[in-house]
Order: sequence, then structure tokens, then C-alpha cells
Amino acid sequence: MKAVRNFWKVIDIQTVIITILALISTYICNRFGFYADLPWGLIGIAIIFPIVFSINSAYRRREEALKYFASLKAHAVAIFYAHRDWVKGDPQHAERVKKMIYSLLCAIKEYFSSSPEKEQAAFGNVYKELSKFSLSHEKLREADVPANEVSRLNQYLRSVIIEFEKMRNILLYRTPNSLRAYSQIFLNIFPILYAPYFANLCQKSYEIVGYGVAIIYSVVLVSLDNIQEDLESPYDSVGADDVNLDVVDEYMDLMQSN
Repeated sequence: MKAVRNFWKVIDIQTVIITILALISTYICNRFGFYADLPWGLIGIAIIFPIVFSINSAYRRREEALKYFASLKAHAVAIFYAHRDWVKGDPQHAERVKKMIYSLLCAIKEYFSSSPEKEQAAFGNVYKELSKFSLSHEKLREADVPANEVSRLNQYLRSVIIEFEKMRNILLYRTPNSLRAYSQIFLNIFPILYAPYFANLCQKSYEIVGYGVAIIYSVVLVSLDNIQEDLESPYDSVGADDVNLDVVDEYMDLMQSN
């Protein structure tokens, strides 16, 4: 049942419109005797290969985003443990950094889900939260934590910043626009352009065969376009395979001051 639910997520109004247009085009070609035995290989070369390449590229970006986010969270937890354990008998440091991690994860989620108009402000909020970590490390120095340990914490913070920037690059730099436009246009018009071929099937066999193949072509090609669109941004919470950025409560439960 889960597979069926996920399949229906890639079926949308665009799929219905293209399918209807393909059926109408097939009917017109069949009605006026416009038949053609078009080559199957054209779809593989012109459509399937580019879209498979695009989907594979988008999937790799999603996997990289998961890796970077995992590293970011792990380094943030390491910073918390340092604040909790390096200054004995003073839980205020652990409580302070716990709130900071909460605010940071919220700011990161807000940034990756923000609209283009609010993106710059949300980006600034992330770095405001990161700045608080640097100031917190100085408070550990004042609490007589050795300089080399504070330096190690700054390296953890550096890793958090690097992983965030890698995640941001995945958001900003996606599939090449020219390839994306090419795939979108041809995936949507090919079921219509192949109407003479579907009409030819109607003429050679039962009419239902030609119309049935037209429906299958339309659903398959437009669904591939929708899958690519869902994977294009792994942070927008639209597709079934997006990165889950809403992890604040889960990690707050793990961070206890004792």
C-alpha cells in the first residue's frame, strides 16, 4: 500500500492534462487517417537517457545532503557534550548550548524552507546562531577550560559551518537549467507528438490498444518529469524522499545536562 501511495504522489493535474491531449491527438489522427510507424528508439535517446541522468544526479545530491546534515548534527552534539562535561559542577554551560543548538536547528529548517523573498534574512539568522557558539566557547575559556580544548571546539564549529554551506550549495546549484528545460518540454510533448503512432496501433489492432498505449506513454513520461521535479530540491518537503529537517525535538530529548 505504501508503494501505491507513493505512486499517486507523482500523478498530478499535469499528468491528466497531457494524457487527455494525447488521447485527443490520437483520436484526430485516427479519424483522419494520419498514421505513422515512429521509431521507439527516439524516445530512449531523446528522452529517457537525459531524464535518467537528471534523476540520478538529483538523487546523488539528496544523498550528499543527508550526509552533510548528519555531520552537522553530530558536531553540534559533540559541542554540547563538551559544554556539559568539561566544566564540572556548572550546568549553565550545558543549558546555554542546548538552547543554542535548538535555535540553530530551527534556523536551518527555516532557511531551507523559506521563500526566495525571505531567503537572505533566514540565511543571516543561521549565521547569527553560529556566532553565539563562538561566544559560548570564550565563556568556557573564562571557566578555565584549556586553550587546546577550546581550539578543538572551534574546529567542531568550523565543521558545522562547512556542512551547512555544503547543504546550501545543493540548494543553490541544481540540475543545469538547459537540461532541465529540455527534459520538461520533451517529456510533456512526446505523448502528443506520438499520436500518429498510437493511431497506427488503433488501425493495426483494436482501437483500445492504441488509446491504452497513449495513456501509458503519457503517465510514464510525465511521471518521470514529476519525479525529477520532486527530487530537484531535497529540502522542500514536497516529495516522498526529501530530507527531514524537523529534528529539533528528537535531539533535544537526547541532550540532557546530566
